[in-house]
Parts: sequence; C-alpha cells; structure tokens
Amino acid sequence: MAGTGYFTHRDCWKHEMGAGHPECPARLDVIEDRLLLSGVGDALDRREAPLAAISDLALAHDTHYLDSLRGMAERLAEDVAAGGPTHAAIDPDTSMNVHTWQAALRAAGAALAATDAVLCGDLANAFCAVRPPGHHAERARAMGFCLVNNVAVATRYALERHGVRRAACGRGRLRRAPRQWH
Repeated sequence: MAGTGYFTHRDCWKHEMGAGHPECPARLDVIEDRLLLSGVGDALDRREAPLAAISDLALAHDTHYLDSLRGMAERLAEDVAAGGPTHAAIDPDTSMNVHTWQAALRAAGAALAATDAVLCGDLANAFCAVRPPGHHAERARAMGFCLVNNVAVATRYALERHGVRRAACGRGRLRRAPRQWH
C-alpha cells in the first residue's frame, strides 16, 4: 500500500527574509522536531525535492515575472559579492536573499514531485515541508511571503500534464482550458 510522502530539501533552510521575519528557517526545524518526537517521521517516505522547471512554473505564472525574480536573485548575488545588502525587498512583506530563487525552485519542485507521485499511485498522499511558502503569490507578483504559488503550479500541472479534468486549489475550482486566476 502506498504511504505518505514527505518532500523537502536543505536549500529551503537557506532562504531568509531578514532578522526577525516570521517566515524563517526555524519553521522547518519545528516540523522536523515534531516528526521526530512523535515518531511520525519514521512512517514517512522521505524524498528530496527536485528543482522545478521554469516551463512548469509558467503554467501558473507570467514568464516576465519569473524572469524578473531570477534577475533579481542574480543582481543580489552581485551586490552581496561587492559588499552590498544581503536582502532585496520584493514587496512590503516579502524579501529575498541569494538563496531564495533556488529555494523557490525546490519548493515548487516538491509540489510537482508530490503531484506526480500521488497521481501515479506511488504515494497515497504527500506533505511538502518547504520554504518559501507557495500559496499567496499571484500570476505576476509576490504576495504574503510567497514568490511562486506552488499550489496553483501543481494544480495546473495536474490538469495539463496528467490530464486531470478538474482540480481545486486556493483560488477555487479550475478546469483544464482557462488560465485566468489572480
């Protein structure tokens, strides 16, 4: 019988939004600690989150937006190397460090790998312990600590790559044809 998958990656711990920000690596430590203390972790099928392909992210996000995030990460790495700031603000709630883009690709990759594993029957269900979180971002902008909307990406992926006819996500029920969500 297929079990429960647990998808994560050490890159997700490297994403930081600045001192004192509530969305921090300690959130993943708390999950890991609870799994260890409860013994639930022993029953999970642990899997490493792969990197998501940009083409998969583009199922739910504007390519110009994705290019701007990647470019922002590259510019930040150059700034840091030159002794500049370690973080870049995306919006009032969301910022990134040099590891954020890679972590965002891992977070979305976890959602896609979990979708594949569950829809193919390899797993009964899955949990993705990832950062940055991925459920508030809109098609062309970050929001609520989220750069990529992993839920929307995985939903679109299930519709378009697996032939699922209908799926529900945080934005309501989606069908295969329309690509309009906010």
